[in-house]
Amino acid sequence: MTQHSITALSPLDGRYQSKLKDVRPLMSEEGFFRCRVQVEITWFIALSDAGMPEFAPLSKEARVELRAWIHNFSTEDALAIKEIEKVTNHDVKAVEYWLKNQCKKSSLNVNVQNELIKASEFIHFACTSEDINNTSHALQLNALRENVVLVHLDKLIAQLRAMAHQLAAIPMLSRTHGQTASPTTVGKEIANVVSRLIHARQKIAEVQIMAKMNGAVGNYNAHIAAWPSFDWHEFSRKVIESEPFRESELDFFGLGLKQQTYTIQIEPHDYMAELFDAIARVNTILIDWSRDVWGYVSLGYFKQKLKDGEIGSSTMPHKVNPIDFENAEGNLGLSNALLHHLSAKLPISRWQRDLTDSTVLRNMGVAVGYSVLAYQSLYAGQAKLEVNQEAISRDLDAAWEVLAEPIQTVMRRFGLEGAYEQLKEATRGKVITAADLHPLIQSLNIPQIEKDRLLKLTPADYTGIAQSLANLI
Repeated sequence: MTQHSITALSPLDGRYQSKLKDVRPLMSEEGFFRCRVQVEITWFIALSDAGMPEFAPLSKEARVELRAWIHNFSTEDALAIKEIEKVTNHDVKAVEYWLKNQCKKSSLNVNVQNELIKASEFIHFACTSEDINNTSHALQLNALRENVVLVHLDKLIAQLRAMAHQLAAIPMLSRTHGQTASPTTVGKEIANVVSRLIHARQKIAEVQIMAKMNGAVGNYNAHIAAWPSFDWHEFSRKVIESEPFRESELDFFGLGLKQQTYTIQIEPHDYMAELFDAIARVNTILIDWSRDVWGYVSLGYFKQKLKDGEIGSSTMPHKVNPIDFENAEGNLGLSNALLHHLSAKLPISRWQRDLTDSTVLRNMGVAVGYSVLAYQSLYAGQAKLEVNQEAISRDLDAAWEVLAEPIQTVMRRFGLEGAYEQLKEATRGKVITAADLHPLIQSLNIPQIEKDRLLKLTPADYTGIAQSLANLI
């Protein structure tokens, strides 16, 4: 059967494939192979500069060729590695053999070909598979964080910040426990979300992406056996932490990560748990926001811009459903379920290693992919929102009972006994109008200037410093 997106098992590669074009090149198996090739070549070139008598520094021409294999790595290259894996039944060894085959390519300059063939036994030298895999995962996650997750979050935060400023002065009835409460402004409620997201976004950005290249159980055993007098730990640190190569430079380059010194065969994955927990925290904030917007749409506080051709219900023609926020909530929940499993499972490995992390790690892109899908839904949904000031004003004008709070607070300022209890008796569980409150205010034994101030107060005016807080975000 011809493969088509409609036959995909995962909706990320089926229904939603067009929305995840920035995730797939980084987190697919092809992306993983590309990173493995990058790590192997980085280590190989660095070894040539280490001063080992048996491995002279590679020529400029050889370095240019090797770096081109990273830069030009293609789907065809990934498929060629998969063909080798059918024989080896070992994916990292397949990468090593592919690289050695590349050294023999007939298209190479003869001198470069001879040089690379002669040096090819230093490809994957002293490495265990996990040295290549853990650094490749780190490269994937670093790129995913910087180029996808933070980019989408920054767009969301900027959009919400603009909404907070635009709607800063529009009063809105609050609801605590689902009941009418002291008014706020639309912009201030959005500013609350922005503030939380800024803090949570920073936690994602602060996670140090770690990697190790220290051999089979973390002790440089094979390295020391091959070259006992060499400082392999410092060499490994330099490869891991030096800046990645730039096209215009041919000198030493590395992976741009942070060295993890103490490991078993695998990097312990604590940084991964930290990163996934940080992303899940952002997602939890956005689930909270998605549900609030859904409720405000239900109340009529927000209307949604119409799109030609869209249908809200197969039988009820009037429907305009908040589907972007519903999709976001569902996908954020899916993402968090996977992220929490990754976070709980990956730091656990029996003795010096077991293989339970391997298949789980292959789902990192799936876990974060659902987050990215949700961020796009939220951005699209927020762009459609329009404040329905008529509905907001109508609810405010029907909730004069919320002014029981300022009235009793002013009474307490002037020492009137039982202020809270009087207002409770007058307002609790009752429908209150201005006509009910004004005689009570007139009867209070407080200065006339205070009475006049309370008499002018409306639910729409009673928003504290909400507007300035919204504008400050």
